[in-house]
Amino acid sequence: MLKNLFRRQKPKDNQPDISTLDRRPSEEVSPSPSEDSDFSSTADSINKKKSWFQRLTSGLSKTRKNLVTQIQGLLRIGRKIDEELLEEIEEILIQSDVGVKATMTLMDNVRDVVKERMIDESADLEAVIKEQIELMLGQDGQSVSIIHDSPHVILVLGVNGAGKTTTIGKLCHRFKSEGKSVLVAAADTFRAAAAEQLQIWCERSDTDLIRSDEGIDPASVVFDALHATQSRQVDVLIIDTAGRLHTKKPLMDELAKIGRVISREIPKAPHEVLLVVDGTAGQNAIIQANVFNEAVPVTGVAVTKLDGTAKGGVVIAIRQEIGVPIKLIGIGEQLDDLRDFVAQDFVSALFENDESSI
Repeated sequence: MLKNLFRRQKPKDNQPDISTLDRRPSEEVSPSPSEDSDFSSTADSINKKKSWFQRLTSGLSKTRKNLVTQIQGLLRIGRKIDEELLEEIEEILIQSDVGVKATMTLMDNVRDVVKERMIDESADLEAVIKEQIELMLGQDGQSVSIIHDSPHVILVLGVNGAGKTTTIGKLCHRFKSEGKSVLVAAADTFRAAAAEQLQIWCERSDTDLIRSDEGIDPASVVFDALHATQSRQVDVLIIDTAGRLHTKKPLMDELAKIGRVISREIPKAPHEVLLVVDGTAGQNAIIQANVFNEAVPVTGVAVTKLDGTAKGGVVIAIRQEIGVPIKLIGIGEQLDDLRDFVAQDFVSALFENDESSI
């Protein structure tokens, strides 16, 4: 499974400075309010009635304006497809946090398709770009799901402020709604109030939390949580970890120790190593992903805060840079605002006309 997951790797030269980094989808509508609901809370009612696709489309509006609208502006002026046009599109992609590597790969693929299909009108280019972005994002069909015998152990990584605590809270809600029993371990024992914040989210989903005093060895908290998980026959254990990238080596040593404890107590665990990245971080999110992935091979990525950023192109960049599937995306603060990532849904919402999403 994840054998040798936590074997330390030799540091690479010229590491980036991380000291400052602390088919249209189905309309699945949430249950409508009962007839005797208080309709004075109009905003809440409307939000609940919105389908996930509508909410995703709305959440990606800033990214759409920053990325897609600019590309569409180039394609709607009746230009022929030539190298100058393709280079202008490349520039927009790079400026929209798609990243140089992902942009070059995408546009090379677009050039190949244009040549193969003998496309010469710019108006036909948008469909090709959509198609190639979707192919780059992959059709893995992967999600954070319980496919192993209990207990299923999920190790959650990410820098402070990326949204780990919120993501864990939403995962608890998700698994509990599926009828699973869940336990959370607060293994970030160095950040002030980390356990308190996690406690709030656990209470919202009625999930038990294993915690200890601030400054305690995180591996000891994980050890206690593993034994509690087994004795209580819990289905899912979610482990929160520290995210102090400015102290990279101690953090990676700490994660390695946690990994050894997990695999000793539950063979083949952890079953999922989920990296949480902040969608508003842009290219810094790629640097963070690379740093974590080099030290602790990641099995999936959750991208948060996509509703508040124009840098959603980073989703494409992360997938291309570290080769790990995007498994979850978050577009809000509600418990059900964290969903499985589906490439077709994401690309369709990204290119959706604003008028049709109202």
